[in-house]
Amino acid sequence: MTEQQHGVVFPAGPDGRRSTAAVGRTVVADALREVDPTGARAAERETNWRSGYLPHVRRTTEVGLGSRTAARQVAAAGLESVHRQLRVVVDGAEVGLDVLRHAAPAGALGTETVTGTAEPERELTLPFRGRRLRGAELSAQLADWVDRGVVEPSCATAVETVAAHPEWLALPGRTVAVLGAGAEMGPLTALLRWGATVAAVDLPRPPLWDRVLDTARRGAGTVLVPTRDGARGADLIGEVPAVADWLGGLDGVPVLGNYVYADGAVNVRVSAAVDVLTLRLQGQRPDLEMAFLATPTDVFVVPEEAVAASVAAYAGRGRAAKLLGRPLRTVSGGRLLQRAYPRDADGPGIADSLVPQQGPNYALAKRLQRWRATTARAAGTTVSMNVAPPTRTRSVLKNRALAAAYAGAHRFGVEVFDPATSNVLMAALLVHDLHTGGGPDQDEPWQDEAHAAAHGGLWRTPYAPRSALGLAAVLGVGAARS
Repeated sequence: MTEQQHGVVFPAGPDGRRSTAAVGRTVVADALREVDPTGARAAERETNWRSGYLPHVRRTTEVGLGSRTAARQVAAAGLESVHRQLRVVVDGAEVGLDVLRHAAPAGALGTETVTGTAEPERELTLPFRGRRLRGAELSAQLADWVDRGVVEPSCATAVETVAAHPEWLALPGRTVAVLGAGAEMGPLTALLRWGATVAAVDLPRPPLWDRVLDTARRGAGTVLVPTRDGARGADLIGEVPAVADWLGGLDGVPVLGNYVYADGAVNVRVSAAVDVLTLRLQGQRPDLEMAFLATPTDVFVVPEEAVAASVAAYAGRGRAAKLLGRPLRTVSGGRLLQRAYPRDADGPGIADSLVPQQGPNYALAKRLQRWRATTARAAGTTVSMNVAPPTRTRSVLKNRALAAAYAGAHRFGVEVFDPATSNVLMAALLVHDLHTGGGPDQDEPWQDEAHAAAHGGLWRTPYAPRSALGLAAVLGVGAARS
């Protein structure tokens, strides 16, 4: 069986091809259909989804501004469309994705337990540029990020709260399932330093597990590893029933942390597999809590304060920036250095940081997670989902255009984080959310997403991110090569 023919797959068309574009187009149209029929028709008529998906994905966020009902309807309809369209290969036949919610596993998974040898850290420290910040230094760095618009004030407040409650760090009484245990942006290392219990799930690749178990032994927590026939790991795309049942049988309040990532179409397949696993596990464990990381390169509704800061930054540009900006906009047909928000913006706004180079499959995979977070919160589940900062991960740096753009981003007020800093920062926000019922009650889903966001400055920069991306890449190309 080829890679494209096992586990969760895209549906085959009449010609036998599995079109990711057709699925993405239909999901977005279905998500919009009830609340924005015009937007749904526009998505359906898009002939080049690979390059034309940006405004349609943006629309699924815009329609939720000012209407909690509309935002929840979009999320529910989008998820339903994914579950209706994607298929799963069972005994050589393709059947509906939701069969995985009740299918018998192909054998039970065993458990290997690895306990760390270190003492758990009793204080929140943040690795930053070769140092570990604690106490007053940590507070000063958080304040600096807030002052420069790198993180929202609520992010700094949440981290300060965790620092004041170091007994929270080990997450006593919980077992955190880290799906994508080898992911650079996952919380595995931080949680183990703090003494937490982690159920680590990733592909059965020995080098990956060598790294994970080395981290476990050097940490202070406990790692539970799924095993089959002496091999560690599990393939989420093909083993949803077995992984769900294994997780459901573990002790402690279960926290399902979704940190999976893959390239291209596989990203959507594994995200859909995790979503159906989530529903199956929730049926077994009603006490299930959920955790996600939102990518900063997406579309968000952002608070009025962020909009006002961006408008002020645009108005306060230096003389050189103003002199250069006008001809650049002219020669580019208005595409370069656009305002991030309208001149007369009032109230919450739309921060559009979608990056075309990441493609529609990446956008859809991350949208699935946001939609599940929205629907789960509406049903009363404790959910931790925070916007992570732009980070120099391997997956970003292997894209030469993105690597160059990140290297030049600081010239436009955007701070790109090292993975070690991002990991601990986001793990601290996870700890905060789990100890506070998912954070404060909000009136609308967009406010849940905006709370404690660490967007790196993308929401408060004077320029629309895509309109500065090309210039950032030109300015950063030398640094990226080095």
